[in-house]
Amino acid sequence: MGDTAVYSDGSSEREVTPTPPGQGTLPQMTLGPHRLSRLILGSNPINGGSHLSGFVNRQMRAYFTPENTMALLRRCQEVGITAWQAGGDNIRIWQQFRAAGGELHYLSLAHHDPQRPGAVEELARGGAIGIIHHGEVTDSLFKAGRLAEAREFCRHVRGAGVQVGVSTHMPAVIATIEEQGWDVDFYLACVYERHRTREELKALLGAVPIPEREVYLEEDPPRMCAAIRATPKPCLAFKILAAGRLCETPQQVEEAFRFTFTHIKPTDGVIVGMYPEYSDQPAENVELTRRFGAPRPA
Repeated sequence: MGDTAVYSDGSSEREVTPTPPGQGTLPQMTLGPHRLSRLILGSNPINGGSHLSGFVNRQMRAYFTPENTMALLRRCQEVGITAWQAGGDNIRIWQQFRAAGGELHYLSLAHHDPQRPGAVEELARGGAIGIIHHGEVTDSLFKAGRLAEAREFCRHVRGAGVQVGVSTHMPAVIATIEEQGWDVDFYLACVYERHRTREELKALLGAVPIPEREVYLEEDPPRMCAAIRATPKPCLAFKILAAGRLCETPQQVEEAFRFTFTHIKPTDGVIVGMYPEYSDQPAENVELTRRFGAPRPA
């Protein structure tokens, strides 16, 4: 039996039935020579980074034993997800998964680390099909007027022979890179600009919320989606569920998927972190991706 869910389109309760292995495929996108599902597994829950609280972080770390992590990767593959986006340190887990017969592709975050010369080449040799400049670092460089340093990193990735990506939480970063004509293949685009300073928040809201870090504004997704649509390059939208803040009801989850897929390009995808301790989130997210991420009539 699948998990029961209530949908906001007026339909009655119905089952979210997991897709058996090999039956049906998810809507697809292209990343260079690679065909990927438009739904990609994220890594924050696996790494214990909830963006909610220290308590939730500890719960996630306790749940994601090596065995449960492998089980999630296998489940994602069973239901049609074809890629995992994670940090450079997670590649060893992925390599173990591949050695056991797994087939998910790997997209890796990274950034220049003077303590680890050769890290980019190591990730490329290790099997990553794309290496992405880390969004937190990208945005810090942008705010400091040093975005050119990220461009040098991208040139380094190009030399390693894999797809070149840049991650950001700021629409202005994508616009700037496009204006400057960087040699990049794709973007990771957070739909919430969650790291505004106290001064920026006060200018927008007239006050500083508590907690001041991790403020998610409803007006942010339309702004980032506009930036995504403005570039012809493939984009992977992430934090579409506001780091769990839009997971209180099935209707909230459905609306986040619906909004995102109807406001990005058909050539784009989404990255979603999954925490399947209490429900079959891979199957649930696949169902929503099939509903809202399928090609739309011209």
